[in-house]
Amino acid sequence: MTETDAARLTALVDRRAAREPLQHITGVAAFRHLELAVGPGVFVPRPETEVVVQYAIDALQAAASADPIGIDLGTGSGAIALAMATEVPHARIFAAELSPDAFPWASRNTAAADNLTLVHADLASAFDELEGQATVVISNPPYVPDAAIPRDPEVRLFDPAMALYGGPDGLDIVRVLSTRAQFLLHGGGTLVLEHGELQGEAIRAILDADGWLATATHRDLTQRDRATTAIRPPR
Repeated sequence: MTETDAARLTALVDRRAAREPLQHITGVAAFRHLELAVGPGVFVPRPETEVVVQYAIDALQAAASADPIGIDLGTGSGAIALAMATEVPHARIFAAELSPDAFPWASRNTAAADNLTLVHADLASAFDELEGQATVVISNPPYVPDAAIPRDPEVRLFDPAMALYGGPDGLDIVRVLSTRAQFLLHGGGTLVLEHGELQGEAIRAILDADGWLATATHRDLTQRDRATTAIRPPR
């Protein structure tokens, strides 16, 4: 190893010792079968989300339509949207991201997916043109309560606040998504929401109050509540 190589390695080790996420240092995050470009300004996709997206993929694969529509609201790096687009290639996938820092990462990661449309837009108002057409709406929204500052430095110091915090109880964006997904889904369409392990009951209550059917909370591979699904009633 040359002195230059040793200096570069030391610099990388120092960055990791400062708790910078490994994915920021390498510039790559693995997600299902994908390798995604990530860095400052974008939420690093988590292994737990690999399980959550399966519910959306299953719903798209089971759809009677020849070209079912899946929508990812708040796509971040584009991980969920790209997983749907590549694993259900006959589907049409739409994704929205509002953050000016995260959007370029999503654009880079999804550029080669011909069946994926990415827009720089607020999830509360994106895709008016798709009213009543979607088979699946999925989101991994910010769901950390404002006062619940994460202990891990990798999260607290490097994940963007816009992707983490969801209001006093962490569910402000979930309430918006419940309304928006009702607008976008056809009758019988599926809503998939990722959330914290203690939020399933509260989210089911929100969805039940909004008229959703078959609300159910599902565990991840560590047996923690991680996702809630619901079915849109007939239009």
